[in-house]
Amino acid sequence: MLTATNIVKNYGLLPVLKGVDIQINKGEIVSIVGSSGAGKSTLLHILGTLDAADEGSIILEGQRIEHLTGRKLAAFRNKNIGFVFQFHHLLPEFTALENVCIPAWIAGTKKKEVIARATQLLTTLGLESRLENKPQQLSGGEQQRVAVARALINNPSIIMADEPTGNLDSANAKELHQLFIDLRNQFNQTFLIVTHNEELAQMSDRILQMKDGKIIN
Repeated sequence: MLTATNIVKNYGLLPVLKGVDIQINKGEIVSIVGSSGAGKSTLLHILGTLDAADEGSIILEGQRIEHLTGRKLAAFRNKNIGFVFQFHHLLPEFTALENVCIPAWIAGTKKKEVIARATQLLTTLGLESRLENKPQQLSGGEQQRVAVARALINNPSIIMADEPTGNLDSANAKELHQLFIDLRNQFNQTFLIVTHNEELAQMSDRILQMKDGKIIN
């Protein structure tokens, strides 16, 4: 459901990605590992349409991403890709429920429908008693689960996670690992995860090793 071919990215004279090919199947959990500077996050941002490649093609759910620009690209991203980052990026002035609703409101989904789905997601993630809490009233693990619910709200084709456990203690990290497995088993959700966490990588269906801007296995 995701195919990227010959992805090249340079920053000035510095080559960061040197012709990366990748395929992700529906319902897979795939982890990308490698040392800092290997190009992992750059690749994830390009596959997630947050950055553009200098060369190469990306096809997600049959759509050539490099042909999309502006509002069409933003709408495609909002509908098809969910993001989870190391830092939760929750808006502090909004409640947990409102933070989860925002991508669906942007997509133009009816308010009542969005609130019902957001409530269901937060309940599934064990946060039914925290709907009206603002981010500063939540623990780090709870904030990350809110971020996961937000990533799921538009029923995306794929969730892309960049160091999702990097800011969590070991207990919360383990919970988040299991959550990804449960979401895949329950909803056939696809995940592409950049991580330094060996335990999370080992729970994946496949591990892709990056080194010097290339996938080496």
